[in-house]
Amino acid sequence: MSQSSDHTQKGGFETRAIHGGYEPDATTGAVIPPIYATSTYKQDGVGGLRGGYEYSRSANPTRTALEGALAAVEQGERGFAFASGLAAEDAILRALTSPGDHAVIPDDAYGGTFRLFDKVARPWGLEHTPAHLADLDAVRAAIRPETKLVWVETPTNPMLSVGDIEALAALAHDAGALLVVDNTFASPYLQQPLTLGADLVVHSTTKYVGGHSDVVGGAVVVRDLEVAERIGFHQNAMGAVAGPFDAFLTHRGLKTLGVRMDRHCDNAERVVDFLCSHPAVGTVIYPGLETHPGHEVAARQMKRFGGMVSFRVNGGEEAALRVCESTKVFTLGESLGGVESLIEHPGRMTHQSVAGTALEVPADLVRLSVGIETADDLLADLEQALG
Repeated sequence: MSQSSDHTQKGGFETRAIHGGYEPDATTGAVIPPIYATSTYKQDGVGGLRGGYEYSRSANPTRTALEGALAAVEQGERGFAFASGLAAEDAILRALTSPGDHAVIPDDAYGGTFRLFDKVARPWGLEHTPAHLADLDAVRAAIRPETKLVWVETPTNPMLSVGDIEALAALAHDAGALLVVDNTFASPYLQQPLTLGADLVVHSTTKYVGGHSDVVGGAVVVRDLEVAERIGFHQNAMGAVAGPFDAFLTHRGLKTLGVRMDRHCDNAERVVDFLCSHPAVGTVIYPGLETHPGHEVAARQMKRFGGMVSFRVNGGEEAALRVCESTKVFTLGESLGGVESLIEHPGRMTHQSVAGTALEVPADLVRLSVGIETADDLLADLEQALG
């Protein structure tokens, strides 16, 4: 189950998603990686490992298959599967920074990412500066001599700001820093940051990669083998790895990512058209709109514009809360990227951790994760919820 087989690293996205990281089992011919529900492995003599496996925290064949597939779809050298997206992010911070270092982060970062930087990494000694990543001058001003990471979400969560990955990579590299791109919102199908100059890609695979709201996981994919060694060491030393059943479910989801993302995008475009013409909606935020300030960059670096839509409701926070609590097809819940449509109020839910900070989100903001249901049903549901 090599991660770097030439056979599985080439071809179109869907081919790599289905075949990457795994070749049919030599013994049985199984076309899908088995679930290796084992903690340890028989050794052929002391230190004589079969295929490099000794203990499943260090490596497990089911996880290896997923990691190879993740590397294939992101066009990276190595992939690593973690127990959650935040576990993946934590491994990056511990592997690539030290006390006294500094990072630049988005000024509208995911609340969990901000909490990790602000409440966990800062007391440890890693400082950070929020910057509007669509503004290259603001990023340049935020970089210090001790900056080791420029951390990018594009599109961001939940304001859907778009950062120019190529330009940000150049800024980071000129400063001697690495560029990390959280590619969760776009997914590997719509955007491959490593091909645009990023050094690491991080995912909450709970979202679009898994795609069915039935497994929590995270991933890191890197393009440099020295960086890979450091991430791999910390993955093993810290132990927050994906279990074999979680790896199996995530890998299964990855295989259908392309067809699901096309439907997510189709439905999101219908929803955006509807919201733009509704009198109860003040502002619609979606990179596919020509009025979006990051539209041209998104069109250049993304295949399509994604399934995430945010909008601000006329009537303020109370009106936004009523909309969130009135839908019937859209489920009120956190997370995103599953086949089912979700609605949430970021200020009270996913981004409550940034309340009262520079990253606080507007109180009248509603975020949609547009699923793959019948589009007309989604529009009818929003119509009745908006009144």
